[in-house]
Amino acid sequence: QVQLVESGGGLVQPGGSLRLSCAASRNSVSRYTMGWYRQPPGKQRELVARITTGGSTNYADSVKGRFTMSKDNAKNTVYLQMNNLKPEDTAVYYCNAVYWGTEYWGQGTQVTVSS
Repeated sequence: QVQLVESGGGLVQPGGSLRLSCAASRNSVSRYTMGWYRQPPGKQRELVARITTGGSTNYADSVKGRFTMSKDNAKNTVYLQMNNLKPEDTAVYYCNAVYWGTEYWGQGTQVTVSS
């Protein structure tokens, strides 16, 4: 069982920045594909960014050039740096880990972009 704990969400004005963190258990960051998903109000959960065990990343078109996902294997933590935030980025953000087809999820952290 992998435990994922997100932090760093909050209220930010449009154009602002936030950095989300996801602390994982059991050395999973170096061995699992890690991802960030989000669920806007009234909408389905969607992939935001993903990072492989080798460090390759891919992003949703809506966040390319604004969001950066990274990881620190030594700290067993993944990050999502979010810049130039827009109101449409408002959502609950979830950390995800996948290993051999088994998925694990964090509890989510709320990000609200509003003036």
